[in-house]
Amino acid sequence: MNFKMITSAGLFAVFSLGALAAQATSMPMNDDGAMQYRYGEHLDVKKVLSIKDDQSNVCGVVNTRMNYLDSKGQHESVEYRTYATGGCHDN
Repeated sequence: MNFKMITSAGLFAVFSLGALAAQATSMPMNDDGAMQYRYGEHLDVKKVLSIKDDQSNVCGVVNTRMNYLDSKGQHESVEYRTYATGGCHDN
């Protein structure tokens, strides 16, 4: 093996791990029937029960879940992406 081949293999490994990490952060928080929100969808929200980020100490896009009651009083959950700012400041 020469240096060029080893370097190429190393870069491929680094990019593969980066892609896996990016895919893992875009996965839903839980798989218990929460609806995945798409921009422009109408939500029937009468009362918000809770809003939770999967990571609160990061600076960037994270998965967020909102649990709410609809106008019929049924418990619903929706997952969507938000921008977390908890880790954006060096305090």
